[in-house]
Amino acid sequence: MVYKIRVILDAKDTIFRDIEVKGKQTLWNLHLGIKSAFSLPGEELSSFYFSDDEWNEGKAVPLEDMSDDGDGEIMSDVYLPEGFPAVGEKMRFQYGFIELWDFFCELLEIIDEKPAVNYPITVYRFGNVPLKAPSKTGSANGKSKNSAMPLLEDDFGDFESEFKASSFEDEDDDYNDDEEEDGYNDVFEEDDED
Repeated sequence: MVYKIRVILDAKDTIFRDIEVKGKQTLWNLHLGIKSAFSLPGEELSSFYFSDDEWNEGKAVPLEDMSDDGDGEIMSDVYLPEGFPAVGEKMRFQYGFIELWDFFCELLEIIDEKPAVNYPITVYRFGNVPLKAPSKTGSANGKSKNSAMPLLEDDFGDFESEFKASSFEDEDDDYNDDEEEDGYNDVFEEDDED
């Protein structure tokens, strides 16, 4: 059996791919299919999250084991029927660390396997993938509250308004460069002691 999964990029524009993966393959294979379908760069950390109908994140299934004891469940341990037990089941997928790509994955249908097809395979593409992870806040500067390392704008206050009140132009008016103060640039003769 083959699992046809719609993978939607969390962005302002509608961008998605339909990916087919064998039922006997794992979330690791789906991870490879998503990377290929969306041309994701590098070998970044990534995780699947079990989700409810509202896309709330549940238990994480990471690419690599990050547990202290080294026996945590990873993508290559979870087969597709475990991640998507029925049509309509959902998972979230996050790729990257600094630039976080966020995806919504939903099982559309379970179909028969086609002979001579190398799965996973992208069977449908809609929308153009941006070069960088999209901002989900709609702000012009691209900062996202959902990113792994958000910049905290409020920590620095309103820097510009503090300095607009005063001007630096008249700052040096009290000092006259033409006059020398007493003791400044005095020449001292050294005594020769032989």
